Amino acid sequence: MSKSKQMRLLLAPAVVWLVLFLIAPLAIAIIVSLATRGPYGKTIYELSLDNYRKAFDPLYLRAYWRTVWIAAATTLLCAAISFPVAYYLALRAPERWKRILLVLTVLPFWTSFLIRTYSWILLLRSEGVINSALMSAGLIQEPLKLLYSDFAVLVGQVYGELPFMILPIYVALDRLDQTLLEAAQDLGANRFWTLVKVTVPLSRAGLIAGTVLVFIPSLGAFITPDLLGGAKSVMVGNLIQNQFSQLNQPFGSALSLILTAAVLALLWIALKAGLKSSELA
Repeated sequence: MSKSKQMRLLLAPAVVWLVLFLIAPLAIAIIVSLATRGPYGKTIYELSLDNYRKAFDPLYLRAYWRTVWIAAATTLLCAAISFPVAYYLALRAPERWKRILLVLTVLPFWTSFLIRTYSWILLLRSEGVINSALMSAGLIQEPLKLLYSDFAVLVGQVYGELPFMILPIYVALDRLDQTLLEAAQDLGANRFWTLVKVTVPLSRAGLIAGTVLVFIPSLGAFITPDLLGGAKSVMVGNLIQNQFSQLNQPFGSALSLILTAAVLALLWIALKAGLKSSELA
């Protein structure tokens, strides 16, 4: 058997898998997105672009804007919190503690994301832990409206996505040649300028990878906005979920494809900015 035939045989399972579970569902979604919703949720295959025109109706622009700013704020807050943590883990933590601290970083993944989100309801509701503690301390006279708001969604998103930012930055800093930091200080740079001029630029790949791993899932989030935001904090993920639950598969498919296109565009920008595909694995 020739080498080319061997290669084709080896690639065949992967190609079949991609066709069945990626290309075929995507093709079905494209066809359904061009259809229309009939009576009682029936899909009528009279192909048109009406669903895509409807997707850009001003009615939905507020949900798009809320999705973008919450995803961006989540990413910025995660970066601000994660960099000091990753810096300590990679460059300052004693070797005997490093593995334990890394395990603690990923420990939340051992619990269901749904359960962790419900725990924030217990913390943020009017009779929850935070309001009860503040009222007991005399700092407030009546409960703060923390739950069912954009603030609650942002808190839940940052909590849920934080490890995805810490780990890539940690990997980038752990690979850092520390003699470069010593050389910068020998040349007269203090710790602050060494951090700004040397450490941060050399951890750029980790920051970009973390940004992608946090921002993109935040765009499609629907559990956190649904449980912590309620009806006032609808995001794109909730719009898509609602369309399918209301048997409006054509419009839901159109929204899904628009979100997919946005994600692919962001990945392309990240790759152009210097991110390697291996860093997302």
